[in-house]
Amino acid sequence: MGSLKIGIVGAGIGGLTAAIALHKMGHDVRVFEQSKQFLRVGADINLTPNAVRALDTLDIGEGLRRTAARPTHRISRTWDTGEETSRLEMADTAEKKYGAPQLTIHRADLLAALAEVFPAERVRFGRHAQALREDANGIAIEFNDGSSDQVDVLIGADGIHSAVRTAMFGQEKPRFTGVVAFRAVVPAERVADVPNLQAFTKWWGPNPQSQIVTFPLNRGKDIFIFATTAQESWHLESWTTQGSVQELRDSYAHFHPDARALLDACDEVLKTALYERDPMPAWAKGNMALLGDACHPMMPFMAQGAGMSIEDAVVLSRALQHVRQPSEVADALRHYESLRMERAAKIQIGSRGNNWLREGGNADWVYAYDAWTVPVREAAPECTSMT
Repeated sequence: MGSLKIGIVGAGIGGLTAAIALHKMGHDVRVFEQSKQFLRVGADINLTPNAVRALDTLDIGEGLRRTAARPTHRISRTWDTGEETSRLEMADTAEKKYGAPQLTIHRADLLAALAEVFPAERVRFGRHAQALREDANGIAIEFNDGSSDQVDVLIGADGIHSAVRTAMFGQEKPRFTGVVAFRAVVPAERVADVPNLQAFTKWWGPNPQSQIVTFPLNRGKDIFIFATTAQESWHLESWTTQGSVQELRDSYAHFHPDARALLDACDEVLKTALYERDPMPAWAKGNMALLGDACHPMMPFMAQGAGMSIEDAVVLSRALQHVRQPSEVADALRHYESLRMERAAKIQIGSRGNNWLREGGNADWVYAYDAWTVPVREAAPECTSMT
């Protein structure tokens, strides 16, 4: 049986997950990445059980666990009184309930674990897609270095500034949310007196834009701090810049002493503008489709940005698993779109509202989702479109 020639633009979390799954399914996959190499940049990531289980099925679990931490609980605390308003057991309890634990990890370590599994010779670095053209012969891709390629299927996993998205649906700028985030990492030993260091703890602020989230990294040796606050505008060219530790402390000066103790331990901090888009009416067009931030960039308040891109990648690969003719691709991609859009939009809107699990509640609808068991048609051409 033949295979499809599949191009994936973007070697991020979603792009590499899709590449691994599609390669294992026998397709001819190559990934086009604009960076010259995998770089150790980016934020730290919270992988909830739905994401970890999806990656475990691709045999990436051992690589993940090499440097990741396993938060003991997911705790909500009130910003001023410190009152605990919800507590979910994670770690072994989550593994028994959902089939996988929660893992917290640096983005670069996650990408390294993915890169270990996907053949390095199939990643084309230094390739920034500039023009795309789809016709009866396939999809032609032109890159900024003058090179080109042609594929049967093109997947846009190239983030919020997606060139594939622009080629498919036209130019549209993401919207500044009016929220900025501070990110910092401190050694756990420096804040040893703060309770629940090895838990994922969310300090709910006086308004939906204000919060502090902390969780362990590097098998518990470090503590990651992610704090958000309202800001009217963002005029800097870069979305991320070196921030002021004093501004960080001043912004949360009225928070509980446990929260302030973490901020007092920070030596340096990055400041980032948060952008988003509204849910899209379509992710697929012809033999091209989007996944991850290319189609549903979201606020970080439900910690599902990486998880949604991983879920997208798995469901997309399963929709294409038994497709071997380019003429069958468009229907399979519409099927993928129909399976993913409602869930992604619900989480996208829920993340914007920033109220999930504040007072407790059921996490199962997020954590128990299994991208490997969602019903997917065995052969797309045998069924009519579900969109």
